Amino acid sequence: MRWISSTESEKWINNNNFSSEKGSELVIGTAVGKEMFGWGCCISEICAKAIFSLSEEQQKHIFDELFGIEGCGFEYCRLSIGANDFAESWYSYNETEGDYEMRNFSIKRDYKYIIPSVKEAQKRNKDISFFASPWSPPTWMKFPKAYNYGRLVGTPENLKAYALYFRKYLESYKNEGINIAAVCPQNEFFADQKFPSCVYSAKELEQFMCCLIDEVKDITDIYYGTCNGPDPYSEYGLHNEYLNYLMQNKKIHDNIKGAAFQWNGKYAIMQAKEDYPQLDFIQSECQCGDGENSWDYAMYTCSLLHHYTVNGARANVYWNMALENDGVSTWGWRQNSLISVKDGEYTFNPEFYVMKHFSQFVKKGAVLLSTKGEMSSNTTAFKNPDGSIAAVIMNPFEFEKTVTINQTNYILPPRSFNSIVL
Repeated sequence: MRWISSTESEKWINNNNFSSEKGSELVIGTAVGKEMFGWGCCISEICAKAIFSLSEEQQKHIFDELFGIEGCGFEYCRLSIGANDFAESWYSYNETEGDYEMRNFSIKRDYKYIIPSVKEAQKRNKDISFFASPWSPPTWMKFPKAYNYGRLVGTPENLKAYALYFRKYLESYKNEGINIAAVCPQNEFFADQKFPSCVYSAKELEQFMCCLIDEVKDITDIYYGTCNGPDPYSEYGLHNEYLNYLMQNKKIHDNIKGAAFQWNGKYAIMQAKEDYPQLDFIQSECQCGDGENSWDYAMYTCSLLHHYTVNGARANVYWNMALENDGVSTWGWRQNSLISVKDGEYTFNPEFYVMKHFSQFVKKGAVLLSTKGEMSSNTTAFKNPDGSIAAVIMNPFEFEKTVTINQTNYILPPRSFNSIVL
């Protein structure tokens, strides 16, 4: 048995604070759902730049903590196809207008920060998996011709060329020894933003996904997503309306392997689980906070990991792995990160420990277990491939809370995260 606790003042502590008195009984039951793909983060440009700004020794320690077996051991991570909102600046892999055959396609930009980071991850975990999505098509494919706002112009030659753009990305990364296990057609297709973005209607998404299936289904899995909707400012939007619409198309129904949800997609996954249990679900991005990196927000993130997992997510992916400049993005939005970098030093933030409480003890291939008892909504339990039981329990209260599991009474510290391996 191993028990690790983290509080705001004491993180990653071996705990043996047992009680002779019984507490709230927590029953860990039988397996539910599918095997887990794993836990991870997104490798974005300025996140990687922050790490590479440090000394080689510091870089090694950070990559060990993120991807090494004694650290988080991340196994399932996200990449962006071109610029995301945490790129140094806008770029795509082909800004040559009218190049429908993608002769000028190049991932040259990614050799500076992204690919070296991926290589560091692979050094520590040769079986790590990646999925990817774009934030915007090349500007010449959009109206208006801008990296932010706007839509993909849905002419047949544009749709076919953009699907080829995905294939070129997949092949270019494969040539670097990086296999992309799945792609999503667009990050947050509901979001019309000042940073790289592209909005799709359900019909527009259907048209492009059919072209994408024709072009890349032989070399990667295709996921619906990333779904962030409906529009968070809409009072009446149906959370799963796009997926329901798309799944009426037989080509899409028979060829997509999964669905990726984030932000307001936390509501859509509950409906998708009911309607499409054959799909694989992932949380493609934890909500990213306000740059304060508070313990309160870490507790919220823990609740998100629980919510997505019990609703069928086979992977949970954190957003920013590391940030400088107090978490301010290129487009001026402050966000949280696993690690903060400042003046040549770095700090592991509260959400780093949340992710580690899950990812170090819950391995790829683990299966979610049912729970019963008044602390069930704060407990996420798994059976690992080696037969061990790993339970991550959050005590949200300002006081100690005793929980009884299999006649053992654990005194959980106030406002704490606890990983218990049986």
